[in-house]
Amino acid sequence: MDQHSKWSTLPRRALRWQAPERDRYRASPTLGCIAGPIIGTLNEGPLHAVLKARYALPTDRLEVPVGPFVADIVRHAEDGGDPLIIEIQTGSFGAMGDKLDRLLCEYRVQIVHPVALRTTLDRPPAAPRRSPQRGSIYAVFDELISIPTLLDHPNLVLDVVLVEVTKHQVRDRTARRRRGGWRTVARVLDRVVETIRLSDLADLGELLPAELAEEFTTADLASACGIGRDQAQRMAYCLRSAGLLAPVDRRSEGIVYTKAGSA
Repeated sequence: MDQHSKWSTLPRRALRWQAPERDRYRASPTLGCIAGPIIGTLNEGPLHAVLKARYALPTDRLEVPVGPFVADIVRHAEDGGDPLIIEIQTGSFGAMGDKLDRLLCEYRVQIVHPVALRTTLDRPPAAPRRSPQRGSIYAVFDELISIPTLLDHPNLVLDVVLVEVTKHQVRDRTARRRRGGWRTVARVLDRVVETIRLSDLADLGELLPAELAEEFTTADLASACGIGRDQAQRMAYCLRSAGLLAPVDRRSEGIVYTKAGSA
């Protein structure tokens, strides 16, 4: 059974809908034509807009209706193969569930997700200052927890863009306490540091630190990655769901894992 056949038969979240419904969203001669005004940019933030401009080629179509959705970028293959849909996702992957469900059967999809390594806070009238919070590639697991096995799909590629950004914020009494009474009105790209492409589950497994012992807990994983325990737990959940980690024991400090194949 090839990869495409596997995804057409497994009862996974993506591809859970049936063929008659899927046929309504197949590629049509109108794909690539913009109907009316650009309809996907009304709520587009500066970070999203800049990343879209960086990824788009002159021959690409922007803000293209595809079924009930709008694709950020559509790139037609020169050899007549399946079009490539590029989605700039600055927010939660969970919000993409229905869109991915419908697109991945028919199109190649590339998700572009920025992760802020450094953030500058701009809170007038004070001078901009550097936020003490630092990000890392491991922040991608905060989003992959919504789709922990989908990276195995042959039509999906994920670009994690490590960036430095400025958050422009204003006072807002209704903002949640953990935000300190500040509301972000815009995130602006300052610099792209690096882009890491995750094409399959093997690439995901490469994010495990090499210095991990043969058996480890999420506390060990957090220490090796330089992240919090809660983020390490999300990372372990994703890697376990993907078949890259296997639980071998449970101790007072938590579940003990080993890399799959070494148990």
